[in-house]
Amino acid sequence: MSAHLIDGKAFAGAVRSRVAAHVAALAAHGQPGLAVVLVGEDPASQVYVRSKGRMTVEVGMASVEHRLPAETPEAELLALIDSLNRDDSIHGILVQLPLPGHLDANLVINAIDPAKDVDGFHVLNVGRLGTGQTGMVPCTPLGCLLMLKDYHGSLSGLEAVVVGRSNIVGKPMAQLLLGENCTVTIAHSRTANLAGVVRRADIVVAAVGRPEMIAGDWIKPGATVIDVGINRIAAPEEGAGKTRLVGDCHFDSCAAVAGAITPVPGGVGPMTIACLLVNTLHAFCDRNGLARPTDLT
Repeated sequence: MSAHLIDGKAFAGAVRSRVAAHVAALAAHGQPGLAVVLVGEDPASQVYVRSKGRMTVEVGMASVEHRLPAETPEAELLALIDSLNRDDSIHGILVQLPLPGHLDANLVINAIDPAKDVDGFHVLNVGRLGTGQTGMVPCTPLGCLLMLKDYHGSLSGLEAVVVGRSNIVGKPMAQLLLGENCTVTIAHSRTANLAGVVRRADIVVAAVGRPEMIAGDWIKPGATVIDVGINRIAAPEEGAGKTRLVGDCHFDSCAAVAGAITPVPGGVGPMTIACLLVNTLHAFCDRNGLARPTDLT
């Protein structure tokens, strides 16, 4: 491997340490509170919610969890969100996705007070991001941007290709890169000559959800590759029934060409929770009329 390995785990730890320092320094104004709502028994979501709760407490914030049965009626979930919106001790609200099929995710997300929408998914926060106004930014794209800025310094003038057009990663990632004066292309599985489009990029953000789709010969020599994908595939070489995690990029071949690359796991993933804590701190500052810290984003 010739590429520089961008250590998301270490970087996220440094971000959480800065968040903790700010929480301690602002203690006279109260304690930031984050409420996480989990509906159903999805195993991956349960693991993720536990990690969020643990790290929230570690930085000195209050962590509140609401675990609801999978069959919870929509009206009951909306009533819970309404109560959290009105709870002055809660500054951030996160409803863990995916939701059970009978629940309308858009309706639920847009029921959250935009000022407490620490996932950055509310339509008002999406609009604020798209028009360059201050709001809540989705955590995964924000984490990607922070790692890119840490590695490159200025991103101005670089050509970026975002592979994937989801509302959670692809679209907000493109908006953030535009805000840094990149030239941005959003590509996807139906893009004509996708490999050729990716090969133009100084920055590749892979968020298409297809294991090892992007090969090394798609990468411009020296480009920076941010792999958002988390895919579990069979690993028969490790034994019957064994699996392993891979990204949307074929790591070994991409790392042989790229200038820098994030691993999977240990790259983007840890930054998502770190940026959730950043957003919760921002929400706390906004609520108390305090300036947002300038050393976190």
